[in-house]
Amino acid sequence: MKVTICTLSFVLAAATFLQAQSFSEQTNQHRKKYKEEFLHSENSPLKEADIPFLQFYAPDSTFRVEAKFEKSKSKSFEMPTYSGINKTYVKYGTLKFKLNGKRQTLTVYRNLSLQALAKYKDYLFIPFKDKTNGTDTYGGGRYLDLRTTDLKDNTCILDFNKAYNPYCAYSTGYNCPIPPESNHLAIAVSAGEKNFAKQHQQARLK
Repeated sequence: MKVTICTLSFVLAAATFLQAQSFSEQTNQHRKKYKEEFLHSENSPLKEADIPFLQFYAPDSTFRVEAKFEKSKSKSFEMPTYSGINKTYVKYGTLKFKLNGKRQTLTVYRNLSLQALAKYKDYLFIPFKDKTNGTDTYGGGRYLDLRTTDLKDNTCILDFNKAYNPYCAYSTGYNCPIPPESNHLAIAVSAGEKNFAKQHQQARLK
């Protein structure tokens, strides 16, 4: 009986290890593609020499949570950006989930200009702030992306390991939306992208 229990414990431990390893690999693959996009984007604030200065928290599956989605019906509004230029969005819905044992809510937005482009017609946007801003992470907040196809049966997976910086974290002159107060989390989200480890660069308005 003891052998059986020990064997079962070993199998469960091995499965947990493999699952964690797989999650880390998936996260690292996502970050590899994320870095490559900077080198192919026309308006990128970074060059190849800047890529090593991108920093991230170690992959952590506890920051990958299931969220319940509630659709919203609201009129379009102007979301301020750090450059002073507004962008038109509509509140698409809200996500409710638990993080660090506490209930959290984030609003999901849809950019009306991007919605008109075939490439981004199902694109959803989650700008947010948390207690790491200004210390470990960019003071202006971070972003998460979703697709409408990610919302299944009014639920979706919210992975803060994929949280990324706005272009304003790397260079001046970009129109980066300011996370609305409703998306300010009163906890530290120690996952995703950290502060850019290089002095701010100069750039033209985008």
